[in-house]
Formats: sequence, structure tokens, C-alpha cells
Amino acid sequence: MKLINLIGAAALLAATSVFAAQPVDINTADAQMLSSSITGIGPSKAQAIVAYRSKNGPFQSVADLAKVKGIGSKTVIKNQKNLSIGSTAKP
Repeated sequence: MKLINLIGAAALLAATSVFAAQPVDINTADAQMLSSSITGIGPSKAQAIVAYRSKNGPFQSVADLAKVKGIGSKTVIKNQKNLSIGSTAKP
């Protein structure tokens, strides 16, 4: 039984690693995806990202995420490798 649990845990970890390897597109992700994918961003900040994007149009770079009230450059820097603005990520 322990072997089955260990195999299941290994499979879950592998699947999570594959999922985490894909950058999150900050121009298309919904608030739930943003809050679960960006370290330091909870549901209210994620909703602020979506609202900012709706009002101002798509982000031109990942760094533009710091224009959202309550999101600082340290948060952007910490997460920049996991974020994109479409098919290519820009710092």
C-alpha cells in the first residue's frame, strides 16, 4: 500500500512540475489562475490585475504588472520567469 501511495505522489509531483513549467499569460488568465499561479498574489490582487487589464488594455510586458495598485516590482521580479504576455515572455 505504501508503494502505491508513493507512486501516486510521484505521479502527482511530475504532473505539477509539467504544469508549473508553462508560464501564465497575464493578458488572458482569469483571476483564479492568476492567484493560484503568482506567488504573493491572492484573490483580490488577482481581480485587480483583471480589472486593470480590462480598463487599460493588455500588458505590453511582464514588468507592466507593477502598474497594478498593490503589486510591487519585487513581486514581479520574483515571478517573472513564470509569467508571459502571450507566446513570448518579456521581463
